[in-house]
Amino acid sequence: MNINEFIEALKVQGIELSSRQLAQFETYYQMLYTWNEKMNLTNILEHDEVYLKHFYDSLTLAFYHPLSDQSMLDIGAGAGFPSIPLKIVYPSLKVTIVDSLNKRITFLQALFEALGLENVAAVNARAEEYCAAHRAAYDIVTARAVARFEILDELCLPLVKEGGYFIALKGAGGKEEYIQAAGGIEKLGGKLEAVHEFQLPGREDQRMNYYIKKIKSTPAKYPRAFAKIKKSPLK
Repeated sequence: MNINEFIEALKVQGIELSSRQLAQFETYYQMLYTWNEKMNLTNILEHDEVYLKHFYDSLTLAFYHPLSDQSMLDIGAGAGFPSIPLKIVYPSLKVTIVDSLNKRITFLQALFEALGLENVAAVNARAEEYCAAHRAAYDIVTARAVARFEILDELCLPLVKEGGYFIALKGAGGKEEYIQAAGGIEKLGGKLEAVHEFQLPGREDQRMNYYIKKIKSTPAKYPRAFAKIKKSPLK
């Protein structure tokens, strides 16, 4: 997906990018490429592939869920996906990224400065530990390419406000993962509101975005320690 294709594909979804936003995306790409020489941020580095599989793919979250000035927490975002492409397009979003590797936090902080982003933060922490002081604090909690659904639900849903959303961006295996996680999602106070299945433009790459609404508070005993979540996922 070259830049012109990126622009046109977003126009189809009602998103018109300004010259500043286009410049921010290009700066993002250049920093991703340069910093990847020092640390492993992504295996995808070819220009058109980054625009398709990182930038466009991240933005699909907003195709089916209106964004404005909500608070968004991105768990294990690595190089900033999906939250930073979303922040570029929706600058009033209030974005926090939590990642367990400090070197990624260093990259993200440099990225925020280079892109001139405000109301963004990058925190070096594990999600289950971060929850202790930020329980039910966010309108949206999202994650992309982090863990299986049955693990991700317990890391994310306790952080969502009642009435807010846990949004998981999944690939072709999302349906099978959700079936395994459905019971746990209910126990954690979530209810599946919508699933949007699609293919990336010009590709057969299957994507599945899950929109889970927090309809009641998560019991205080969750999240458990990560070792327990991994060993005995909720059913």
